[in-house]
Amino acid sequence: MILQALFQYYQRSLDEPDSMIAPRGMQHKEIPNVIVLSPEGEFVNLLILRGENGSARKFYVPRERVRSGTKSYEFPNALWDHVGFVLGYSKDDPENAKKQHASFKKLLENLIEGQADVPASVKAVRKFLKKGDYQKVFASPNWEKAIQRVGNFSFQIQGEQELVCQNPWVLSRFQTLCKEKDVRQQICLVSGLLDTPVRTHNKIKQVWGNPQRDRSLVSFNDDAFCSYGKKQSYNSPIGSNAEFAYTTALNTLLAKGSRQRMQVGDASTVFWAKEKHPIEQEILNLFADQGKDSGKDNTEAVRSLISSVKTGVYPPEDDLPFYMLGLSPNAARIAVRFWYEGTVKDFKQKVCDHFLDIEIEHGPKEFEYLSLSNLLKSTAIDNDRDKIQPNLAGEFMQSILKGTPYPRSLLPAVLRRIKAEQAKKSPDGRVYQNVTYPRASLIKGILARNARFYLQKEKEVGVSLDRENINIGYRLGRLFAVLERVQQAALGDINATIRDRFYGAASTNPVTVFPRLMKLKNYYLPKIESKGRVVNLEKEISEILAEVVSFPAHLSLEDQGRFAIGYYHERNDFFKKHDKKEGGEEE
Repeated sequence: MILQALFQYYQRSLDEPDSMIAPRGMQHKEIPNVIVLSPEGEFVNLLILRGENGSARKFYVPRERVRSGTKSYEFPNALWDHVGFVLGYSKDDPENAKKQHASFKKLLENLIEGQADVPASVKAVRKFLKKGDYQKVFASPNWEKAIQRVGNFSFQIQGEQELVCQNPWVLSRFQTLCKEKDVRQQICLVSGLLDTPVRTHNKIKQVWGNPQRDRSLVSFNDDAFCSYGKKQSYNSPIGSNAEFAYTTALNTLLAKGSRQRMQVGDASTVFWAKEKHPIEQEILNLFADQGKDSGKDNTEAVRSLISSVKTGVYPPEDDLPFYMLGLSPNAARIAVRFWYEGTVKDFKQKVCDHFLDIEIEHGPKEFEYLSLSNLLKSTAIDNDRDKIQPNLAGEFMQSILKGTPYPRSLLPAVLRRIKAEQAKKSPDGRVYQNVTYPRASLIKGILARNARFYLQKEKEVGVSLDRENINIGYRLGRLFAVLERVQQAALGDINATIRDRFYGAASTNPVTVFPRLMKLKNYYLPKIESKGRVVNLEKEISEILAEVVSFPAHLSLEDQGRFAIGYYHERNDFFKKHDKKEGGEEE
């Protein structure tokens, strides 16, 4: 179904005037280095077609060939390729470059062989390559700049606008030469039409990975995958037209600058509708990656989505099929992390549910709705995207799209980071909060989804402080925040607070910690200068303890999450009271 949806996207894109999809047999490729020849095949100039930011100009060129292994030098591209093929030049492996260049020239001879209508531009390139004197190219002022970074070379005739490889004659001849030989046509599994099946599928590019390299989405690379004597992709015949369509569509969606691509943890995620729809351009606004330097805020986009969903009125085009595909690099081929197939209406509803589930109060300078990246990074060491738990991003996105509970591994991951950072400080001694806004938002969403999905009758945590919530985990989290406040009011800034020393134990085994903290509270209260503040703190403690019969020996994983939310809510309430006090009202 994935390949069929991509095939349909390619067919749809061909009819759109503003589409950047490549025509049949061609590819949108960066060609930063162009060798300009005279009509007689003499070297004229070496052009560098790179912008100031390093990006190279793109051209539609004949599609590149699939090549790998020790004999990859036998598969040159049609009148464009890297410098080893085009000029036989390599600092690291000159012998292999010679073989590459020989194959490049042989392909050109095969293109011309037996043809009476060879274009003059192709003849000029042939003369240049037959002469084999490239010293003028190497002596060009732009040569060192051209080989400083990896990039493709191609040819252009002086006075012409297009590259020689863009000539329709070159494309037609190249396709004829590359057709699978001695293979009978079969029914294509994707299009359902009679077509020549391809032996190997083209590579997919721009899938984020470390290191990043091109990989196949469909491949058979082991004898164990042979079936009835059929090797490689002949096991599941996909015609050349469908193979070109789905790989071109996917590479276009994944291309740099695409508005239909986003990174969710280790999953490069693309999305599209069966027909052109505004949602394709709006999703990046909904899930925009946020950071101090990005300056992106998805608040208005999410508010607009929630408002439209709450009205329950959808335009007719929202019944269109909608697709989302998450891909990650793997050893030999690309791994599909998740696949979503639904309607635009269903997608909007599921995304709206997600943002409402994770909604929680926060500081005035923080984003109102957090991106997937910010949420997931809060589960990793140092908020490093590369350290997010493997597969978690795909599972998280899949649960959003299906409306199911978030992954079971998510809550333990958040709680581990909270406990691990209970005493974390910056190099200059500044205290970091362990129950951060993204972590509290995630925990609140996890608990809200579980309550709805499993039809729990117990009242769940809300957006802000809930004094009516009698859950023991939530109450003890609030109590811990008040006791921390008592210590800070009595002693001011100190090296190790009760959070630094006791948060982990208090949120897991309360009975081992809270009796001691309650005794310390009686020691700290007399040290607070403001008697009104003492009264308010004691009132808050009494209100919390009114529903606490005893300190439990152990809190479940869910109650540890409620402990964190209670702690977070109570701290936020203190800050709001502080703001009111500064505004002239009593604490």
